Amino acid sequence: MQSRRHPAYRGDQVFEWLHGHNVTDADKMTNLPAALRAELVSEGLTPPAHVAEVHRSADGSQKLLLELGDACRVETVLLPVTRTSDDANVLVDDDDDDDDRDDANAEVAPLAGARRGPATRVSQCLSTQVGCAMGCVFCASGIAGLKRHMTAAEIVSQVTLARQLLGPDEALRNLVFMGMGEPLHNYDATVRAIRILTHPKGLGLAPRRITVSTSGLVPEIDKFGAEFGGKVGLAISLHQADDAKRSALMPVNQRYPIRELLGALRRYPLDRRRRITIEYTLVAGQNDSAEDARRLARLLASLTVKVNLIPMNPIEHSSLGPPTAPRVAEFQASLHGAGLLCFVRRRRGDDVAAACGQLVLDGERPNARFVSRQPRG
Repeated sequence: MQSRRHPAYRGDQVFEWLHGHNVTDADKMTNLPAALRAELVSEGLTPPAHVAEVHRSADGSQKLLLELGDACRVETVLLPVTRTSDDANVLVDDDDDDDDRDDANAEVAPLAGARRGPATRVSQCLSTQVGCAMGCVFCASGIAGLKRHMTAAEIVSQVTLARQLLGPDEALRNLVFMGMGEPLHNYDATVRAIRILTHPKGLGLAPRRITVSTSGLVPEIDKFGAEFGGKVGLAISLHQADDAKRSALMPVNQRYPIRELLGALRRYPLDRRRRITIEYTLVAGQNDSAEDARRLARLLASLTVKVNLIPMNPIEHSSLGPPTAPRVAEFQASLHGAGLLCFVRRRRGDDVAAACGQLVLDGERPNARFVSRQPRG
């Protein structure tokens, strides 16, 4: 505002309208002078994205296909959890800020009991890149590789647009940076977006209600922990406890092997009431054996973690798939027997390709690197 020869406090007012009240129409910013509103309409508040399509799942999830200013498209997903639900599939903890319940109880019964506020709380899964450079063989987001980073404005716009679609009995409670892209690969934009989304004059979301997932970029994990003092949740896409096998599933392991990754997790400034989430996609014949479970339990024994088992969701251009339900149950029982908190993530939104690992660049074909990494036989 100062660069436009307006008082600095006008910047606070515009910020509150945009991020606090979710108003993007300058004509409705009633405490601004008419001349400034006209200025913003004519040259200021161009939305960085718009909703191109909405796909509604039978389970209440919604996948939004967003078109950015350069015609690139990304996806974001809204996941409602009703207050009476016993769904253990919530992506992050959904307990109140002043609630001292253990994280495990929060996952098993996230919304139990009489509570104030809306009947349905919503988690949103955010994308941070157009495509992804990580090349994990079980994830559709990297099929075509990385097209470009998203800006902080584009990341935040996913929340702005989603809030406009919420019903009167719904409230956005949690944000998970688990959509398209590797958030810590687009570090600066991810951090700026989190600072905007947690700003008290904006949405004001508590940092503990945000979780950032990474495939294991060790220097960025250290930097991110220092940036937010460990107040933002951390999830690690692990998926194997053996270096050679993990490298076959996730090429990033060749640069930051498991030993280095575990060192970063031990250094992460974790709040005493929190746990790091270990995401483990179960891929039939790749990482779902009894020995895989025992190896994973030994690897995680000294860490303050909880494990989310994710039976692989089917993706186009890949012959990989999930293990049988009995095999998933055996894997979970093995981790429980070793004393680990472990949950199986129920599929949400898979009928509209909105489930974990299914977000993909619209209309893109797989590149040669993705095809070459697919396991044979």
